[in-house]
This record gives sequence, C-alpha cells and structure tokens, in this order.
Amino acid sequence: MIARPEGPKPDQIACLYEVTTAIHATLDLRKALYKVLDLLSEHLGMERSSITLLQPETSEIHIEVAHGISQAAKSRGRYRLGEGVTGKVIESGKPMAVPDIDAEPLFLARTGARVRPDKAKISFICVPIKEGQRVIGALSVDRVFDHTVPLEEDVRFLTIINSLIAQKVALLERINREKEQLSEENIRLRQELSKKYSFSNIIGNSRKMQEVFHLITQVAKSNANVLLLGESGTGKELAANAIHYNSLRANKPFVKINCAALPANLVEAELFGYEKGSFTGASRTKEGKFELANGGTMFLDEIGSLALESQGKLLRVLQERELERLGATKVIKVNVRLIAATNKDLAAAVESGTFREDVFYRLNVYPIYLPALREREADILLLADYFLEKYSEEYGKGIKRISTPAIDALVRYHWPGNVRELENCMERAVLLCDDQVIHSYHLPPTLQTAEDTGTQPSQSLEEATERFEKEILIDALKTSRGNMKRAAGALKTTERIFGYKVRKYGINPKQYR
Repeated sequence: MIARPEGPKPDQIACLYEVTTAIHATLDLRKALYKVLDLLSEHLGMERSSITLLQPETSEIHIEVAHGISQAAKSRGRYRLGEGVTGKVIESGKPMAVPDIDAEPLFLARTGARVRPDKAKISFICVPIKEGQRVIGALSVDRVFDHTVPLEEDVRFLTIINSLIAQKVALLERINREKEQLSEENIRLRQELSKKYSFSNIIGNSRKMQEVFHLITQVAKSNANVLLLGESGTGKELAANAIHYNSLRANKPFVKINCAALPANLVEAELFGYEKGSFTGASRTKEGKFELANGGTMFLDEIGSLALESQGKLLRVLQERELERLGATKVIKVNVRLIAATNKDLAAAVESGTFREDVFYRLNVYPIYLPALREREADILLLADYFLEKYSEEYGKGIKRISTPAIDALVRYHWPGNVRELENCMERAVLLCDDQVIHSYHLPPTLQTAEDTGTQPSQSLEEATERFEKEILIDALKTSRGNMKRAAGALKTTERIFGYKVRKYGINPKQYR
C-alpha cells in the first residue's frame, strides 16, 4: 500500500479489479482508457494523467486520452521519439520516475497544464505500454512530491495496469485491421459483382437482345419497379442482377426469393418477418426479406405463384412502403425497389382471378420481355462458344471448337429449356469429349435426332454412317487448313482415298484454307 498525505491508504487490489472490469466492459478503446484514468485518480490520488500512443508511420507521439488536462493543453501534448521524458520512455521502453519536475531538464511541460499557486513540487511517473517487445505508448501520471513515499511502488503498480491496457489496445488494433480487410474485401467483391453482372456481359447480338439491353440501360438508374417476362431459362435472374448492380442502389442489399419454392404458409413469414410467439415454433423475432432489403433491391422470382392473400400485403409495401411483421402491431417503413419475374401470363391470370389486378398494375410499371432462345437464333452459336470456353476451363480440357455438324444440330434444335438447356447441353458435351472438337455425337440424343423430330423418317444406318464420315473429313480439313495430304495423314489413310471421299460428299477443301 502507498501512503498519501491527504487521506487513507488506497486499496490497490480494489483499484486493479475495477480497472480490469472497465477495460473489458467495452470495445470502445477511448471510453475504456478514460475510465482507467478516472480510477487512478479516485483510488490513488493521481490528479493529472494521460495515455500517449505512438504512430509508427510518423514516429509522432500524441496524447490519446487525459484526466485533469484541458482539451487545449491535450492538443499541445505532441512529441517525437526521444523528445522529453515521454519520448525517452517510449524510445527506450524503460520507465522513468522524476521526483521533482522542476529539477529535471528533460521535462518539457509542453501542455502547460501544471499551474501551482501553492508552489507545491510535483513528481512525474511515465511507464511504457508494451505489446510483447513493441512499445505502443506510455502511461504518465502526476502526484504531489513526498520524499517519504518511494516512487518505485507506483512504477510497479502502473506497469501492471499498462499490461492490461496493452492487451486491450492490441485486441482493438487487430479488430480494426480485420474490419479494414473485410471492408476492402467487400468493396472488391462488389466491384467483381458489378463487373460480372454488367448488362454488357449478357451474351447476345440478336436484334431482340439489343432491345433488351436498351431497356435495361434505360431503367437501371431509376427506382422504377421492373417486371421481367419470359419463358423459364431465358435469363430473367441475370437481367435482374444487371439492373441492380448498374443502379444507384448497387452498394445496398440485393435480396432474392423464389416464391414458387416456398410453402404457401411460409411466404408471408419470409417476406414480412414475424414476432416471437406469433405462431408455433416462432421462438425468436425474425426480420423479413423486405426489411433485409431496405435501401436496396428485392427480386421476387416466379411471382405468379404468390397466393392472393400475400399479394394484398405485397400491395401495401408497393403503395405505402410499409409492412407489419406477423404477430406485430408496429408499422415498419421500408424503401425497397422491386424487380419481379414470371414465366406466366399475368394478364391472363388477372382475367381468371388468380392474380390481383391492382398488384399487376403496380408491378407492370416497366415490363421487359426476355425472348426465348428459338427467337434469337443468331445468339445460339455465340452462347454455345461461351459455355464451351467456360466448362472447358472448369474441367481442364483443351477443347478448341464445335464441329460443323454439331453446330447444325444446335441451330436446328427448338430449345424448349432456352439458355439454361443450352448451358446444360454444352456442359455435358465437354464432359464427354476427349478430343479438341465437340462432335454431334457428344450432344444429347434429343439434339442428335433434331432433324427427325418432325415428319421426316428416322435415319438409316447407311445415312448415319455417311453423316459421321463427312463430319470427320471436314474436321480434318479444318485442322490442316484445307491441306488434303496432311488431312489424309491425320486420318491414317491415303491421299487418293481421302480425295475420293471428299468428292463423294461434295466437300470443297479450298473453303477451309
């Protein structure tokens, strides 16, 4: 215990306990450090104290928090490494105890905070704050000079306090670094998403797709609700991504929900949330998707599957921008842009009474029709090449191109599953292909016999063989750039036989040069 002239001995154990509690009670570093200095003053009579921290980048020392020092005096408390008592302590990593600051030439009194009408002498104690071997700052305190009280006792006690402060500072430095890393990663991922879902990355050069690009460009920067129409697999979700990530809400939440995938009794709970105890199993309060999307965009896929009762609540969100959780009476305001998608004819659903007319007109502010793949024949080969490159890289295969007969089969097919079916088809072909070329026999049976799905009779064995043989000859000529000799050698046959087959099938080698 340390005796003080003005009162009874302080309880150091109680002080240490309260300091420990204060440090671990909050993640707010400044609040914790202020509390530590208050406790030192309360328990040990240290009227003026400060915690200085070192900026490693600039080697500047500044007062982070202070007790008994004005804001103006605190702002003057700046030092360089090795400058003054504080600078020496942080530079050396060793504590200093100055019995009388007036007799110490190193003491700079830069803050000008020590006004002593009674001319009392002041002792100054400065102890380094260390994280391992690294000095990160210092704790400094004043006390009234008393030659009967050993300053070493204060040094030892403040060293214990500093070890707790160092742990707190190190923890918060680590948390701040992780926050910065997460923030940087978040920015990078948002940039990647924006790039990935740019409408310019939607594959399509056909006239109908150019119209879609124009409509997306026009509506993206607005807050208008968008209704995406078209068959399943035409890329409605991709269009929704493009609209959001090119909008003014790109940095806000983008929440997606498939109405058809949710049971009817859970749709409202998912969309609008619920209060604890509102129904059996509601053990906690849960925010709905609209709350999570507040400030951003909500994408409701297959909205034609939404029940009539849920449509009524959706109308309130669209009109009033407010909702109530299940089991609650409190109204929650939300600011959400809605993008809806459906493969159903909503106008017909309105006529039949299965979809509310008022909801339909609220959604149908800006309709965009995504054309079926059979309506954009010019894009089939473009998409096929894109998926070939994608899956060839994913599965580590060096597939270079699609053979002419395979291209013919792709173009002839009617694609009821649209772009999604084409993607699945190309993934399958890449998996089956052990060559550098996708052949027609790598395609699904439905495409291989596409020519036979109409009124034409099935191919005979001779016709199928001739078709396969012609495909091989053309591939060899493409590889050899129309050189008959090299093409024949690649197929391990004579140039004479190769030439005979070329003439038989009416192939012109010059067009492959």
